[in-house]
Amino acid sequence: MGSSAYTFGIALFAAIGTLCFGFDTGIATTTIAHASWIDYMGHPSKGLTGAVVAIYIAGEAVGAIVQTLIADRLGRVRFMQLMAVVVTIGTVIQTASVNIGMFLAGRFLAGAAVGGLVSTVPIYLSEIASPKHRGLIGGISGCGICFGIMLSNWVGFACSYAPYGEVQWRLPLAIQIPWGIILFIGLATFMPNSPRQLVWKGKIDQARIEFTRIYRREIPDETELAEQFTLMRAQIEFEMEREVKTYREAFVLFRHRALVSIAVQTFTSLTGVNVIQYYQTILYKSLGMDPKTILALAGVYGTLSFLINAVATTYLTDQWGRRKMLLAGMAGVILVEIYAAIMQREFQNTDNRIGKGFAILGIYLFVVVYYGFLGSTPWLYGAEVLPMTLRSKVMGIASASHFIVNVGITEAGPSAFANIKENYYYVFVGCTLFFLVIAWFYFPETKGKSLEEIAAAFGDKVVLVDEAAVAQEKVAEEKLKHSIDLAETRHESV
Repeated sequence: MGSSAYTFGIALFAAIGTLCFGFDTGIATTTIAHASWIDYMGHPSKGLTGAVVAIYIAGEAVGAIVQTLIADRLGRVRFMQLMAVVVTIGTVIQTASVNIGMFLAGRFLAGAAVGGLVSTVPIYLSEIASPKHRGLIGGISGCGICFGIMLSNWVGFACSYAPYGEVQWRLPLAIQIPWGIILFIGLATFMPNSPRQLVWKGKIDQARIEFTRIYRREIPDETELAEQFTLMRAQIEFEMEREVKTYREAFVLFRHRALVSIAVQTFTSLTGVNVIQYYQTILYKSLGMDPKTILALAGVYGTLSFLINAVATTYLTDQWGRRKMLLAGMAGVILVEIYAAIMQREFQNTDNRIGKGFAILGIYLFVVVYYGFLGSTPWLYGAEVLPMTLRSKVMGIASASHFIVNVGITEAGPSAFANIKENYYYVFVGCTLFFLVIAWFYFPETKGKSLEEIAAAFGDKVVLVDEAAVAQEKVAEEKLKHSIDLAETRHESV
């Protein structure tokens, strides 16, 4: 049975949160390149210009840490609503900026908001998706990131044709503003709460309503639906008995699962994907491309990343499995980056147009491999391997690790390309090879398992329930359904 249109629609709407992340990440590249922005901001120093990227990534790390502190108390939906408000404020400030300080403040706020969103959306989607289709539903969060990057690339390219002036850079920034508002409205009206978090908070009846609302299209059999809810509830309540009060306890009780979640996010950064994405324009320029061609090539890069990621999420993640995706992606990244380094060394400073074409091919092969296997998988895998009691806390740390590592390697990018040139790729090759070995030995498969059944893959106990417990759950469902029907009847009579 295919994923229900309802769950798929919810996933697409939630992905607006990751779209904000992708668009705001990508739009800075073209904004700071416009001469009109440079003139308006009073010709900021290289340090201040670099801070436009760095302070945004620092904001992302702060947003991820904030998630660990308050997301569980607010709940998935309320926390995403808060982040939607903050990202709207941040994008408005950027668009209305009258000096570099105001612009940087807007970048930091927007970064904090999308850092919280991009950490929470995969958790939320993994908790509402059925085991059979969690790769598709959860992977849509990664597709949102790629769609935002693609959109920002083409908006930047289109605005390069605008007459010299503020419209060149204010219009692309303004395009970000409506998305946070739309997301907030959807979260406030029709987006369901996570039934797993409701169980964790002790709101069993409400969890039962949301669970039925989400899964009744995929599991029409009432006995099976009751069994799935009972299993979910029993596992979460069992994990709650081992209450984790400190991070030290978390790494004692669930060390393997926590370290896998953090590792999968860290290695994603150390593949060099953000360095290639941010500095691809510098690489194209070093190959002798003119400005318009450079922006068009960046647009093609973004488009390929989205299309490849969407195809892989639809046809590979659930069918092939997360472990195979991660291993194949890392192996492919190693080979492609070695090829790209060799091609750039041989043809970067020559007049060989065919050779330069092969050098550019290396960048696009990276897009195909990375977004075909690793684009969405790490975000999904990092969320689904964690127990309910730690999902927000550890996912926040994992995301912060991802962003902090990105700050370091991205800030080092210009100096590295200037001094060691294409050899910078070999740094990422070494890091990816290291994580490939780690993943081979320590990353279990999660395909087709419920979030509660995944515990067994890490050697943790999975609670079993008997027929009596399922029958008891069916009785509780009938009583709740009767109460709801009675309340609706009374309301209609009034």
